[in-house]
Amino acid sequence: MSRERLDALVVGGGIVGAALALGLRQRGLAVRLLDPQPAPRWQAADHDLRVYAIAADAQALLAALGVWPALRERRVSPYTAMQVWDASGGRPWRIEAQALGVPQLGHIIEHALLVDTLQAALRLAGVPREAAALSAIEDGEDGVVACLADGQRLQAATLFGADGARSAVRAALGIGVQVKDYATSGLVALLHSSHPHQSTCWQRFLPTGPLALLPCADGRVSIVWSLPQPEAERLKAVPEVQFNAEISRAADRVLGELKLDGERRLFPLRRQLATTQHQGRVALLGDAAHVVHPLAGQGVNLGLRDVTDLLASLDAAQRQGGGLSPSRLARWARRRHSENRLAAHAFEAIHHIYSKPAPLPMLLRRWALAAANLPPLGRALWRHAAGFSGVRTP
Repeated sequence: MSRERLDALVVGGGIVGAALALGLRQRGLAVRLLDPQPAPRWQAADHDLRVYAIAADAQALLAALGVWPALRERRVSPYTAMQVWDASGGRPWRIEAQALGVPQLGHIIEHALLVDTLQAALRLAGVPREAAALSAIEDGEDGVVACLADGQRLQAATLFGADGARSAVRAALGIGVQVKDYATSGLVALLHSSHPHQSTCWQRFLPTGPLALLPCADGRVSIVWSLPQPEAERLKAVPEVQFNAEISRAADRVLGELKLDGERRLFPLRRQLATTQHQGRVALLGDAAHVVHPLAGQGVNLGLRDVTDLLASLDAAQRQGGGLSPSRLARWARRRHSENRLAAHAFEAIHHIYSKPAPLPMLLRRWALAAANLPPLGRALWRHAAGFSGVRTP
């Protein structure tokens, strides 16, 4: 067994795990990162098909961690407006940053760029990275022992599982998950548009599912199109000319004619919620705890809110001369578990209402869009959705 006793062991080197490890190290904790998968390296000549709409509170966390300037210098795309409309009719729901008194609503950032930048910051901060896989966890009153596949046994006061939807940490602890398979896939691709994207995120609700068009820094748009599995497979395979015609029509030609630039990929959509985010001295964050529908682009934002709230809890404990005790960790877990479950079911309910062609759901969603266009209500809804309110920052 390693003689070193860590303050924290973070399992998972993706966005959430790397952000957490960096935040813990900056607070003086002895931290080690465990991830058997090599981190993706970002190249300016490439463009990752996986992109995120980073909300204002997530940006605040990245700024507090000191990585925002590097991200901004490499490639991010601010968006200053969002517009949602229903294929069945009714007024669009639109908000602009100016109406909220902010310079932008958020930023579109590539997955590989975000991970690569965080990993570079971790190396500068001197956070060691173990490439071995986790095989078992021994959770005791005084700490946690992580048993690795290469025979190592690492001791830590606390262990954090941020190792994705197929979390080895969650499995090792026997924490259950509630899964709902939507029998749909998300089709992602990059496209050129004949009209400028206007630094706007566009989302149209179709009977088959929502279509989102996200503005990229180079003028292209990134799409996430939620579709029933057979339709997703068909659209992935049709000739490019046919795909261009169908995606342009599906987007209501809001950006004119759309033309594919590169490959098309699919990923399955489901809701997956861990029954708890905490057990003893172990906590789950990000996709290890909650996988949600990409409807509102909130998956990574929810994970980073886990990190923000956890770091705020640690800050409060350190001001009182202590650390993250099991009781404080339990309070954090209850708070985050409740908010994440509420968000997951809310996204699912919206998707359900907007994917039904029946008269009653159509009336409900037209009423919802009309209500959201009322200035005070619309501003309040968008401030919350864009992460400008109700979130603690470290």
